[in-house]
Amino acid sequence: MSDPTREAAFDLLTATLDRHRPLEEALDSLAGIEPRDRAAGHRLAGAVLRRMGSLDAVLEPLLKKAPPIPVRHILRIGAAGLLLLETPPHAAVATAVGLARSRGLTPFAGLVNAVLRRVAESGTATLEGLDGPRLDTPSWMWAAWGAEARAIAQAHLIEAPLDISLRPGATPPPGLEHLPTHNWRCPHGTRVTTLPGFAEGDLWVQDAAATIPATLLNAKPGERVADLCAAPGGKTAQLGMTGAQVTAIESHPGRMLRLRENLARLRLDIETIEADAGTWQAPDPFDAILLDAPCSATGTIRRHPDVMHHKRPRDIAALVVQQDRLLEAASKMLKPGGRLIYAVCSLQPEEGAARAEAAVRRLDLRASPFTPTELAFLPEALTEAGHARTTPALWPDRGGMDGFFIARMVRNG
Repeated sequence: MSDPTREAAFDLLTATLDRHRPLEEALDSLAGIEPRDRAAGHRLAGAVLRRMGSLDAVLEPLLKKAPPIPVRHILRIGAAGLLLLETPPHAAVATAVGLARSRGLTPFAGLVNAVLRRVAESGTATLEGLDGPRLDTPSWMWAAWGAEARAIAQAHLIEAPLDISLRPGATPPPGLEHLPTHNWRCPHGTRVTTLPGFAEGDLWVQDAAATIPATLLNAKPGERVADLCAAPGGKTAQLGMTGAQVTAIESHPGRMLRLRENLARLRLDIETIEADAGTWQAPDPFDAILLDAPCSATGTIRRHPDVMHHKRPRDIAALVVQQDRLLEAASKMLKPGGRLIYAVCSLQPEEGAARAEAAVRRLDLRASPFTPTELAFLPEALTEAGHARTTPALWPDRGGMDGFFIARMVRNG
């Protein structure tokens, strides 16, 4: 037998690993599947992507020769069910065999059956002798993360919780944990659309770390504030709730559509402009700018494990050029004395402090370090240089947070 969950997981892995599509984009394209099966397939595919190095290390000794890629995906799905998701052995093996047959791979059904039966016999003990964090992390990322690599990689093994931000004055749904970042953490498996207040526009999804850039911008009522590269709009919403006059810039039409939909649900009247922030000409200078720049997104691996399989070292060089271009454009949009927050959801040092330091050297900007008082809600994020740095290894007892780098600069004059 096969089932819709395994069918969905197979389609997601094929789209992500073979066609290099983002996992969330592939998930959005799944059609004709019940929401419950869709969610379960997403979780199963995510488990494979998160632990693929370990799963392959378990499977490899059981294979006399490399199977076709689709068969390898099926074996990974079956092994993930057995070793990571506590699927009963009979169900895990039978659904994997059924998946092979439903996908035109019947000649390999016997192989799938035999290999997964051996995995089931060995059980989760097969994972205990493996260095999971190291096996599941690309070598170039591990090297770049330095002394924190193991703690970060260990945090990636755990599925991320769902965090939400609330409209000021809104009542939080019951049973949530209030975080020091002033948003709320939901129990695992929570669907945001089912939470009281979602349909009314009282809340939105936003990881704890993602709230920090807008918090540190400290927008005031009446200030003219720009949010560059604004979609999907969580930080835009934060800024809009302060009473500032916000302009949100986004270049991608699809992302702009999502931004506008989110702002409409949240009942926020914010100016949105579809344009490249690197070339757009502001009619008047801004008091403050938030630039959450396009980046490698390695800080979001706990929520988007496909990032580990899509990003390559060469991608960083191209992103650095784009980040420098956007920093230069942002500096020119500021009035003298105006402040700029530069943020990236990346763990790569080239995209973080190196970009802020280069901007101060070459642009009409000066560094404006954060103070311990400003980061009193998360003191461990304050670096020696006065930047803010979060990693998934923070809050291990709470379920972690995304990795962000955040710096503040002020325009001279």
